[in-house]
Amino acid sequence: MHRAKKTYLAEMLLQQELITREQLDNAINLQKKSDKKIGELLVELGYIKEEQLLLLLSEQLHIPYIDLKHFPISQEVIKLLPEFSARHYRVIVLKQEENSYLVGMVDPLDIIAQDEVNRLLRKKINIALIREEDLLSLFNSVYRRADEITHYAETLSEELKPNLATELPDTKDTASEDLPVVNLLRSIFQDAAQVNATDIHIEPDEKVLRIRLRVDGVLQEQTLSEQSISQALVQRIKLMSGLDIAEKRLPQDGRFTMHIGKKYYDVRVSTIPIQFGESVVLRLLNQAEELITLDRLGMPTDIYEYYRQLLTATYGLILFVGPTGSGKTTTMYASLNALNKPGDKIITVEDPVEYRMPRINQIQVNTKINLTFATILRSILRQDPDIIMIGELRDQETVEIALRAAMTGHLVLATLHTNDSISSATRLLDMGAEGYLVASVLRAAVAQRLVRRICRECSQEHDLLPAEKVWLDASGISDIAAAKFKAGIGCSRCNYTGYRGRAAVFELLPVTAELADGIRQQDLGKFIESAKKQPLYHPLLISGIELAEKGVTTIDEVMRMMGEI
Repeated sequence: MHRAKKTYLAEMLLQQELITREQLDNAINLQKKSDKKIGELLVELGYIKEEQLLLLLSEQLHIPYIDLKHFPISQEVIKLLPEFSARHYRVIVLKQEENSYLVGMVDPLDIIAQDEVNRLLRKKINIALIREEDLLSLFNSVYRRADEITHYAETLSEELKPNLATELPDTKDTASEDLPVVNLLRSIFQDAAQVNATDIHIEPDEKVLRIRLRVDGVLQEQTLSEQSISQALVQRIKLMSGLDIAEKRLPQDGRFTMHIGKKYYDVRVSTIPIQFGESVVLRLLNQAEELITLDRLGMPTDIYEYYRQLLTATYGLILFVGPTGSGKTTTMYASLNALNKPGDKIITVEDPVEYRMPRINQIQVNTKINLTFATILRSILRQDPDIIMIGELRDQETVEIALRAAMTGHLVLATLHTNDSISSATRLLDMGAEGYLVASVLRAAVAQRLVRRICRECSQEHDLLPAEKVWLDASGISDIAAAKFKAGIGCSRCNYTGYRGRAAVFELLPVTAELADGIRQQDLGKFIESAKKQPLYHPLLISGIELAEKGVTTIDEVMRMMGEI
């Protein structure tokens, strides 16, 4: 019966001239070498669009086709099926009806799956056809590991109780994969990987333990009542990252590699003592992800073309400015990626080294042994570099060495903590740099921020709220009335937030002869006035609003971004 249906589907595709006989024969020949269905192969080969196939299959089987991205779901109803069964059989409970359940299936012809769902739900089921990619995305947002994390936290708490201690019962067995603390950590990491979190925050409070994941720049929180397990959890993380488990009064930094599913993550660890224990932040870096290239940063065309020309310079200083978490490091690494050629020697000084790059000499700062930015910079100039990347200009000594390196035939890329590109030059002067030095080597300053992208799947037109209109008026944006803005209404793809992924907002300030004169004379008024007249200079506010007008982000996100300034 199953084969006959598939053959009938293929014949229907031929009758409606959606595929040719030659295309069908090609797919049938490939099917002999794989266990894939004929429809799946036709889609993979590009002979037919998936939605056309699903609509035809729906018509053939006399069952509805449901678009999960816009279907109103209930987490309670979905969780009537255990996660294992739902994932294994590719099914989901969509709706509870009076005497039955509406169940979505990727393969409505799978009789075994239907029987298993019937057995688990103990009610009649009505079948609907759904798209597999949408289903897997929905699984990741619904079947989060909150219950699993709570279960392992309770198990660990029970294990610690007999000893009236908050440490691991036997530190000799910390390599064991059966320890509750290992299971708890694994669940936290799996949950973070599932939602593409960039950071995990573990924060003990007076009566609870908070686990917070940063997703697209915003923290999502889970609270555990087992506060007593926090020390055991922190101790385990310290052991994994080679930190001193006995030291609880001072901050510590470390790193380790974690295998989650089919991916390897480089995990950067930071601990700091707080009132009720130690707070731990884990930064997750997916080793499988390719380093982003310059053309994928999302720079506007005019800025991108000018910036590419900047990178061809043989000497000078390019500054990247913005607060922590604004994407400066990503832009710097993308720049190094473009510069990374056999003919140039590149040395970086970082704290910490976030991405490992071939051919580039990357040096990790270690203040414990006095291996500081300034110490390293003095030494690496004798290593004959062509390009130097400095993780952060932190003090006067580092600034002075960086400026002199830029003057003596090196291209220097460095980050600086200021709010915008205009204040970068004044910040260098405030740190004690000589005006003539800054004026002679500073080529440009790039300021940036990150905003959340509107989810493409649920994006729709959005009428500005009164507060947004007032904010735009107060910002001096008067010609915005005719613009059409968008917002995401929330769907399974974006975990019902309306946002998915992030985009960078750029502000570039090229240092012209006129600007250099202002710096040399330390005439900040002249410098600021000249900067605002530069053709390539678009303030972050304007750049952010332009992204909102293009439907990339929302005015609400631009407001949030400007709130940081």
